[in-house]
Amino acid sequence: MSEATARQKFSCPACGAEAQWNPARKALICPYCNTVSPAKLELTPAGEEVIQEHDLVTALRSIPDDKRGWQAKKTSVRCQSCQAISVFDATRVGQRCDFCGSSSLVPYEEIKEAFSPESLLPIKLAETNVRDMIRQWYGSRWFAPNKLKDRAMTDTVHGIYIPYWTFDAQVHADWTAESGYYYYETETYRDANGNTQTRQVQRIRWEPSAGALDHFFDDELVPASRGVQEEMLRRVEPFPTKELVAYNPGFLSGWVVERYQIDLVAAAQRARAQMEGEIFQLCGTQVPGDTHRNLQVSTDYSGQTFKHILVPIWMLTYDYGARNFQVVINGYTGAIAGKYPRSWIKITLAVIAALAASFAIYLATR
Repeated sequence: MSEATARQKFSCPACGAEAQWNPARKALICPYCNTVSPAKLELTPAGEEVIQEHDLVTALRSIPDDKRGWQAKKTSVRCQSCQAISVFDATRVGQRCDFCGSSSLVPYEEIKEAFSPESLLPIKLAETNVRDMIRQWYGSRWFAPNKLKDRAMTDTVHGIYIPYWTFDAQVHADWTAESGYYYYETETYRDANGNTQTRQVQRIRWEPSAGALDHFFDDELVPASRGVQEEMLRRVEPFPTKELVAYNPGFLSGWVVERYQIDLVAAAQRARAQMEGEIFQLCGTQVPGDTHRNLQVSTDYSGQTFKHILVPIWMLTYDYGARNFQVVINGYTGAIAGKYPRSWIKITLAVIAALAASFAIYLATR
């Protein structure tokens, strides 16, 4: 990495402060004097950006040094509470963790610099839009305490880039199973009064079956974050990887970035498990008959590639009582997911109302 690249900055031409990427204006803007930086970060039209994929087998054997680092001077800190490793501009002094709100931040020294991302989704939603979305989301949570809706917690919302791995693979699968076909037989029985009755009873005829399928996995997503709950991320996916642009440190100017903490080996194992599960389900849909059992699948993988990307989220972390809650917004699509405290008074009233309605229906149908 060249010395010039390592010291790359995006300074305001008017006041000298660090310019920040502004998603609403799609430009580098000074947060102090609002001057537009002359540095151009061109967004390639959708479908024209060429994002490089890397051979997985080769990479697992050896990750080259030129794929490590952030191409701009960065500072890393680890949160002693949630263990997230945040990477931000060297001129910024972090006071609190952007993921859990803890003030227990300590410098983090890497044994090796991080495997550098080569593509990213530029953050698309502006902060004002995100605040409105969070207020609307809270307003639709009927069981949330009224006090929660009245608090101005949107003041603590943060825009963050988080790490993901994506994996491609061509998979050939051979499967065998026992196909079950329903048929019915007439059965004679005696009812409670001793009378002879007949009824149709379902039976299953089992026959062996076999088949094969070919399936291509394109950008199977594996989150590499520790600071954001995986459950929340899965609920705001997908991140449209067809809209990725080539990595440029200017897009990250002024934004916090989380360093990946699930490495390539662990991520590849997760991706393989996800693919195996999907292939098993796809094979299950091919089995003829009304039902099946003893499905056995044998898979062969080829053309395995990967890439390391950054995706944007907006995140709100807050304490209510003794518990900590997260709200996560996809910074590109606007999908939102989160957890919130429940009001036991509202829950009790809802249960009472449901019981009263059931009792009224019971009386009306007697």
